[in-house]
Amino acid sequence: MIVAGALFIVSLFLFILSIRSFLEKGFLFNNAYIYASKKERETMNKKPYYRQTAVIFFCMGMVFLLLGVAILMDAGWITYIAEAVIVIMLIYAIVSSIAIEKRKKR
Repeated sequence: MIVAGALFIVSLFLFILSIRSFLEKGFLFNNAYIYASKKERETMNKKPYYRQTAVIFFCMGMVFLLLGVAILMDAGWITYIAEAVIVIMLIYAIVSSIAIEKRKKR
């Protein structure tokens, strides 16, 4: 019960971060932004990075929610769904990073 509760709390926190990123509010938790120089940050189009970050936080929230439900319901098959979400999230992160870089070069 305690582990499931902790997973639900982490999931809620990630959903809140996701919503804030979709609204383009708060700190931008994206490596491209974090590692950019101060000058680059000022001229950078942050919208695609906020969207990418929001989708990743949403997927992470779903993973923690699914794992919490799997523990609470003692249903191991739900972990396979969580693993599928992780794979989709990784593919999305790679593809969206490439797409953002291609758009930047135009």
